[in-house]
Amino acid sequence: MSSTHTHLEQGARVSLAGLLLNVALAAVKLVAGVVGHSFALVADAIESSLDVVGSFVVWRGLRIAGQPADRDHPYGHGRAEALAGLLVALLILVAGVGIAAEAVRGLLSPKAPPATFTLAVILGVVVVKEAMYRYVRRAARRTGSGAVLIEAWHHRSDAITSAAAAVGLAIAIFGGPACAQADNWAALVASGVIVVNAVRLIRSPLGDLMDTRPREVVEQVRVVAGGVHGVQAVEKVLARKTGLAYLVDMHVEVAPEMTVDAAHGIAHAVKDAVRGAMPQVQDVLVHIEPHEPRGSASRP
Repeated sequence: MSSTHTHLEQGARVSLAGLLLNVALAAVKLVAGVVGHSFALVADAIESSLDVVGSFVVWRGLRIAGQPADRDHPYGHGRAEALAGLLVALLILVAGVGIAAEAVRGLLSPKAPPATFTLAVILGVVVVKEAMYRYVRRAARRTGSGAVLIEAWHHRSDAITSAAAAVGLAIAIFGGPACAQADNWAALVASGVIVVNAVRLIRSPLGDLMDTRPREVVEQVRVVAGGVHGVQAVEKVLARKTGLAYLVDMHVEVAPEMTVDAAHGIAHAVKDAVRGAMPQVQDVLVHIEPHEPRGSASRP
């Protein structure tokens, strides 16, 4: 089993664990919020419900991305990973905007202070979600999955909203009737943090889907290919990310008098060298060019 496939499986398991946790937390927060008359807790439960959807999207995306290439998808299904990450980032954005709207609506409506036990519930949620964020972030670094990293930040965004709700609940509970709206103000502040994070997270999967040039990968390919015996120069390197792997197209220059058979051997040596030095590279397409010293007349 390839390392890429193994990492996809690890990412899928982490995402499934997050999904099950979010289902449990959403149910706990919803019940506590309704019984304890806390809008902040109910809003947090709604945000956790979106987490459930997000975890499911990432899990399915990684499952699809792990499928091998076929006749209709000769480059594999890796783009499903980036697409899942983009959808989850958009869900975070929608959650942030929705929480802000509900917080503003709550500020315009008078309410009684929430029950004291709701504060204990929300503090427990903060601890669990922050622990889940750290666990999933480690998995994202280990697998190199942008979608799993976004899933980690989804847990962090939930921890942020829950922490803000905890502050607001504490003020509303212990501050008396004059501070009853504190949880709505806290939710409004947290929504701003979530929206900013969502916009930042959208960039990574969008870059993968738009074939943004991975500079570090390109430079490393140049160095490795340039060290292969028989390669006179590396003319051009193109790379794009698909799932957790990279596809590389490159032009290398060899001696003009070299036979086709010998040049073909060098092309295979370059491909083997790159894939051996860079396990994240799934495939390399090498185009052979005759070498011309720099400064000579350009070929037509």
